[in-house]
Amino acid sequence: GDHMINTNCSAVHTRQALCCKMSVEYDKFLESGQKWFCHVDDDNYVNPRTLLRLLSAFSHSQDVYVGRPSLDHPIEAADHGQSDGSTTVKFWFATGGAGFCISRGLALKMSPWASLGNFISTAERVRLPDDCTIGYIIEGLLEVKLRHSLLFHSHLENLQRLQGESVLQQVTLSYGDPENKHNVVSVGGVFGLQQDPTRFKSVHCLLYPDTIWCPAKKIA
Repeated sequence: GDHMINTNCSAVHTRQALCCKMSVEYDKFLESGQKWFCHVDDDNYVNPRTLLRLLSAFSHSQDVYVGRPSLDHPIEAADHGQSDGSTTVKFWFATGGAGFCISRGLALKMSPWASLGNFISTAERVRLPDDCTIGYIIEGLLEVKLRHSLLFHSHLENLQRLQGESVLQQVTLSYGDPENKHNVVSVGGVFGLQQDPTRFKSVHCLLYPDTIWCPAKKIA
């Protein structure tokens, strides 16, 4: 079926527009009754098998926030929502560009700061974009720690370090960055670089070789 939802949020890449979309995502997840809320960007490749394997290690009723930070340290932000002025909060967040997952049990606890448009006002309290605001609510307010996973990948890292069979064991992949469009995973040639500049088609055919558009032979 058609699962696309029009968020009616602006298409621009501003903090307000990003938080508008995340707010709708969160509300739609609560409505769905599903066990896990996983956010990924439109330039990610998701491997459902490894994602399922990762999440099966937890219960959806536990407090689980799993993903990969883009920084090697927690961030600090000024919380402007305090009645006596602003206070500084320090917390880890999983970068949205690599994807992250939140259990239903934890998502329900986020509700006072995230549901029915509250996510947008919470983001304004800390003047931060959507993925940082998720981390602020979970680590900063609910005091639930991010579970760091190296299986999630964004364009902010050197993706060429991911090579061979290890590529097929990851949960998410990404490609490119503004400075280096050739920042892609190193995977055996099912398609050439010209046909498959992101390498996602090649990854897909290695995982699912029976896909109708996958070539019968690898490129030497």
